[in-house]
Amino acid sequence: MSASETRGTPPLAPSSGAHAGELSKKGLSAGAVGVLGAVVIGVSTIAPAYTLTASLGPTVSVVGTQVPAIILVGFIPMLLTAFGYRELNRAMPDSGTSFTWGVRAFGPWIGWMTGWGLVAATVIVLSNLAGIAVEFLFLLISQLSGNPDIAELAFNPFINVVVCLLFMLGATLISYRDMQTTQKFQYILVTFQVAVLLLFAVVAIVKAVSGDAPDPTAFSWSWFNPFEVPTFSAFAAGLSLSIFIFWGWDVVLTMNEETKNPAKTPGRAAMLTVVIVVSLYLLLSIGLIMFAGVGDGPLGLANEDISANVFFALSDPILGPLAFLVSLAVLSSSAASLQSTAVGPARTLLAMGHYGALPAKFARVSPRFFTPGYATVVSAIVASVFYAVMRVISENVLTDTILSLGMMICFYYGLTAFACVWYFRKQWFDSVRSFFFTFLFPLVGGAILAVLFVTTLIDSMDPAYGSGSSIGGLGLVFVLGVVVILAGVVIMIWQAIKRPAFFRGETLSIDAPESLRRARRRQAD
Repeated sequence: MSASETRGTPPLAPSSGAHAGELSKKGLSAGAVGVLGAVVIGVSTIAPAYTLTASLGPTVSVVGTQVPAIILVGFIPMLLTAFGYRELNRAMPDSGTSFTWGVRAFGPWIGWMTGWGLVAATVIVLSNLAGIAVEFLFLLISQLSGNPDIAELAFNPFINVVVCLLFMLGATLISYRDMQTTQKFQYILVTFQVAVLLLFAVVAIVKAVSGDAPDPTAFSWSWFNPFEVPTFSAFAAGLSLSIFIFWGWDVVLTMNEETKNPAKTPGRAAMLTVVIVVSLYLLLSIGLIMFAGVGDGPLGLANEDISANVFFALSDPILGPLAFLVSLAVLSSSAASLQSTAVGPARTLLAMGHYGALPAKFARVSPRFFTPGYATVVSAIVASVFYAVMRVISENVLTDTILSLGMMICFYYGLTAFACVWYFRKQWFDSVRSFFFTFLFPLVGGAILAVLFVTTLIDSMDPAYGSGSSIGGLGLVFVLGVVVILAGVVIMIWQAIKRPAFFRGETLSIDAPESLRRARRRQAD
């Protein structure tokens, strides 16, 4: 990194024109992203091809044909939380999102931990996505070459980690550059991914209807009834997996300082993103249930041998000679998401550095690309180290990190939803719109996520939860989740000692009245 690129906006520099405790700009490229670009990046971060192939099998094994119902139920807290995010963004379009909003609502301590939850969840998924990209790279090469032994190279620890680091390097280089580069990269990969998934789903439905399927299952509207899930524990487990498949839409809000019309564009893009993704998930789940059924036969969706990668197992029976397109779609999905997911933590870390919650180095913005260069590099390094260490600890690293990720998602999404409720407490009853969007919807969404967080925390203490790996008799998923949260507490206390100004509310104050007045004016408009 050149000397010029290490220069950035120091935390709340006098030249920024901001008064102590107020929001301020951070030197990012304003107006670089429109609604379409934000939606594409949002879909890319969710990575529908990867998330559904990894979660459909486990979800079917728990709830059977009620997968569409579980997808819709899992969509509800995400949608309700998204409304809260939208309202907070209208009032305070700031790249720190959950961190900044948490501070404004609850003060520096809870706000800091909310930001930590976002960063930790994203680092976990970055490592996970890189691992998935490695596996599908070798699967694709194996398919194209006709040599099944090549696919096994992905499970060699040394090869796996080295190729994973190369993927991380490529994603970091793209993320470090300007947002235009990111958008161009994402347009290509997301368009290809969605096109292949639509083809996959439509052909599966056509073959099921024509009887040309291993276990054709007639479509039923009862699949959308969540009350037909056999037990509450099965319902909770399925819901936890369902929430995981929607994670990532909030990345569009971390770009709010770089979007056109920051107060409205990110919120609109977030809503469009979740609606597009839930529609795609429903079509795919219905198509694959109709084609393969929910049994444990050779191609049944509940077969444990294929549950970790349902798309790969069904690609040849459904698409025949075009089966390689599915592997290529999942590879492009994980690679694209690896790059776009890096957008979120970098901008949150930038805001934390800017407001003095972390060292000033994190506030550095590249004068050439107007991106948070230092924070981007740090995120990539931490994710790479995390993956390498976890790969050594457990061969089932992908399963356990997915489940621990679900815990972190509930943690920071829930806190952000509650931040919306509390921040707008003085205007809950100003109008019907305000009652629903600043109070009821985010409150219900946050409550659901809080219940899921506690339930997952308790259930994951059992080593049988997840891959079966354990440390000291406790499940690895539980250990991962608790260690990540406690690490955040320790770092926060250390930062409070080193940087007391932020924790005294001097650099970012709680519940500023002028922000509420601006929010009311925006909503009136």
